[in-house]
Amino acid sequence: MNRLYYCILFLLMACSSPKTEQPSVDWEQERMARVKIDFSRTEDEVKTYIQKYIPDVTDEQMRHWEETKALEYMIFDGEKRYFRNAAPNLFRVDSVARTIKIAKDGNPLSGSEKVNQQHLPEVIKAVKSQQVDTVLPTRMKVKYTLTVDANAVPDGEMIRCWLPYPKDNQYRQKDVKFISASEPEYIFSPESYQHSTLYMEKKAVKDQPTIFSEEFEYTSYAEWGRLKPENILPYDTTTDMYKEYTAERESHILFSPRIKALAEQLAGDEPNPLLKAQRYFKWINDNFPWASAREYSTIPNIPEYVLDNHHGDCGQVTLLFITLCRYSGIPAHFQSGFMMHPGAWNLHDWAEIYFEGIGWVPVDQSFGIPVYAQTPEEEMFFLGGIDAWRMIVNNDYSMPLYPEKKYPRSETVDFQRGEVEWREGNLYFNQWNYDMQIVYL
Repeated sequence: MNRLYYCILFLLMACSSPKTEQPSVDWEQERMARVKIDFSRTEDEVKTYIQKYIPDVTDEQMRHWEETKALEYMIFDGEKRYFRNAAPNLFRVDSVARTIKIAKDGNPLSGSEKVNQQHLPEVIKAVKSQQVDTVLPTRMKVKYTLTVDANAVPDGEMIRCWLPYPKDNQYRQKDVKFISASEPEYIFSPESYQHSTLYMEKKAVKDQPTIFSEEFEYTSYAEWGRLKPENILPYDTTTDMYKEYTAERESHILFSPRIKALAEQLAGDEPNPLLKAQRYFKWINDNFPWASAREYSTIPNIPEYVLDNHHGDCGQVTLLFITLCRYSGIPAHFQSGFMMHPGAWNLHDWAEIYFEGIGWVPVDQSFGIPVYAQTPEEEMFFLGGIDAWRMIVNNDYSMPLYPEKKYPRSETVDFQRGEVEWREGNLYFNQWNYDMQIVYL
């Protein structure tokens, strides 16, 4: 039986099933349980890691790093617990500690940086020679697998699973081809949904892991916009699009007094939207080093968290950039999925911003100004450009899944790894794992 048959079957099931109320969930209790999973390190564990680089570290230094928030910790029932990656993050966030670590380990490029060091000049050259903004199509075949731990759900209970699936209506992501799924019945989210998913169900078997998988192909394009301030036209502020993407959004795009003052300070009297965006981009790049992040679902307001803690991962700095842009009247939205660089694939978030007369262009705030850049064009490549190694899954954050999820998501902001639940609750990240196999065609 074909894909269309099963889509119709699931729709009929959804329409004919009686509506049920959402389960009552004490979200604050659930959130604190998640926080405790993230903050799992003892002081002895953190200090042991630090001593690899600073053998004579003192308690006074530890307290200083805690006060500056270079060491992230919380107190639970009178006991100090550190973020699970607090020690590695110290050597990313604190400039003195970072210098010490670099002196011992060196400062090699990451896997994605090594790929892009060669790739970015190729993109720029191709755009100039072909006189188009999207170039160098890269086709990929992907097998994505989500494995629920054995006995995470009682024997015979149905597990519901949402897997990430590449969006098929993107100008730089095309020709998405579904190959197979682990279950005979499955359903794809409608194109109108901002989170792109493939949904399946499977019964748990005692003492056995429950495995969901999918295979697909798609083509990703690099983009470089050749943006110039003189080509940016005044916005039509009356359009629905402009109003939607310059507005506040619940939890993470809020125009607090601090955000307003910061945006105004950075923009000054600059009227050009591109030059404003460049100021925000450069300032975030220069002031917020990448650091491993706690789960987004545990953070009430992510841009404020970045400002408070002086660091952020890809999604966190992206949301700060988007918030500054929106407050300044530059339409912006969240986009995410995976970075698919050979040998360096990972979850990743970035943004798109809109310029009148140009359209939507990508901005990867986390990749920022590359340390390997050789030209001004390469330095600002990721404001208006993006590499070909991407998989777009989401065009926004915190949007509904399809079919509807009954319990709060493991990731309430982003959707990348997948989501899993059963009759009595959500299955959190500590109850399953995921894997991706990529073949570059």
